[in-house]
Amino acid sequence: MIRLTLAGAGIAALLGLAGPVAAEVDIQEVTSEAGFDAWLVEEDSVPFVSLELQFEGGAVLDREGKGGATNLMVALLEEGAADRDARAFAAAQEQLAATFRYDANHDSVSVSARFLTENMDEVVALLRDSLVAPRFDEDAIERVRAQVLANLRAAETDPDEILERRAAELTYGDHPYARPVNGSTESVTALGREDIVAAHEAALVQDRVLIGAAGDISAEELSELVDTLLADLPESGPELPGEASLALDGGVTVVPFETPQSVALFGHAGIDRHDPDFFPAYLMNHILGGGSFESRLMEEVREKRGLTYGIYSYLANRDHADLVMGRVASANDRMAETIDVVRGEWRRMAEDGVTEEELEAAKTYLTGAYPLRFDGNGAIADILVGMQAQDLSPDYVTTRNDKVEAVTIEDLNRVASELLNPENLHFVVVGQPEGVESTATQ
Repeated sequence: MIRLTLAGAGIAALLGLAGPVAAEVDIQEVTSEAGFDAWLVEEDSVPFVSLELQFEGGAVLDREGKGGATNLMVALLEEGAADRDARAFAAAQEQLAATFRYDANHDSVSVSARFLTENMDEVVALLRDSLVAPRFDEDAIERVRAQVLANLRAAETDPDEILERRAAELTYGDHPYARPVNGSTESVTALGREDIVAAHEAALVQDRVLIGAAGDISAEELSELVDTLLADLPESGPELPGEASLALDGGVTVVPFETPQSVALFGHAGIDRHDPDFFPAYLMNHILGGGSFESRLMEEVREKRGLTYGIYSYLANRDHADLVMGRVASANDRMAETIDVVRGEWRRMAEDGVTEEELEAAKTYLTGAYPLRFDGNGAIADILVGMQAQDLSPDYVTTRNDKVEAVTIEDLNRVASELLNPENLHFVVVGQPEGVESTATQ
C-alpha cells in the first residue's frame, strides 16, 4: 500500500471540501482470486465508483489488409451484448445510471465505467456482457460501419487529418503505427463479421489487461468485480509488433492542399520513458514548447512575430517508439519563416541550454500542477492505469516531484545538446506554403 499526501485544490475537489487541504490517498495493490492485479484508491465519501481497464495492444494488432478492425470492434461493444440488442443494452445502461466508454488507439483498447455503488452488481453484469459476449449483429455492424466511413471521407478533406496520416506513413514506414487506427475506406468497407470477431479475440485478453479503480469500493469487492468481468476472456492474444524503426531524416515534406493556412508537424527521434535522462528531457521540453504561453516557441513564434495562434512541442512516448514532436499552423505566406524560427529555437536550446530562471520556473509549475491531476475518481482511476502502462511503481506518485526537483541545469543542458538535433528535424506540411519545397527523399 502506498500512501500519497497531496496538498491543493484538486484533492479538495476530490473530497468535496473547499479551499486548499492536505489529504492522504492510499494506493492499494489488489490481486484477485483469479490472479488479476489491480490498483485501487478507496474513497467512500461519495457512493460512486470509477473503473478503468486498459488492454495493451490496440490497432497495432490489426491484421494485414484488415485496417480499422479493432476500431470498428470497439465501437460495437455497446451495440448489443448477450440477450440484449443495441436498444435494450442502451436502455439497461440508462436505467442503472451508468456510463461506459470504449476507445481504441494504436497501443491499447480502453474501457471506462462510472456507476453508483448501489448498482454495482447489475452494472458489472452488463459491462461483462459487452466484453465477453458482444453480439456484433449485422444491422449494428452496418450502422457503425457507415459512421466510420463517413468520418473517413470527411478526413480526406481535413488538413489536420491529412497531416497526421502522411506524417505517420513517413515516420513509421512498414510498422503498424503507419496505419491509421480507423483504417481506410477500402479496408473498412471490406471487413466482415468474422474479422470483427477475430479482432475481439485478439485484443481483449487476460494477460494484457491493466486495472485501476477509485471510489466507494473495497479491495474485496474490486477483486470479485474483476474476476467476474474478465475470467471468461481469452488468456492471451497474438504477439505484439516490435520496436518501430523511424524512417525520417531531416528535411521537409510538403503535401499540397488548397487552404489559406498550412499546418505542420515536426520532430525527430526522442527518449525512452525509463531513460535516466527522461526528467531532464521533460523539463527541457516544457521550457522549449510544452509550457504554453511561457514556452520559448510560443514567445518567439507567436508573441514576437505573430506567425501563429499556437505552437507546442511534446515528448511522444509510445509503446514501440519515442519521439520529440511539435505542431504549428501558420498562413501560407508565413510558414517558411515559421519553420526557420522553429529550427533556430531547436538549435539555440541544443547549443545554449536554458537559464536558471527558466529551470526554476518550470520546476515550480510542474510540481505545483501535479497534485491537481488527482481531481476526482475518474481522473485517479485513469492515472492508476496510465502508471501501470508506463511500468511505474505505485510509489511514483510520492517520488515524481522529487525527480523533477533533482534535475540540475547541467543535466538539462547536457540532455538538450544530446537529444535535440536541428539537422534531423523533419517538417511535414499540409497546405500551399510559399517558399517551402519538399527536400526529403520520399
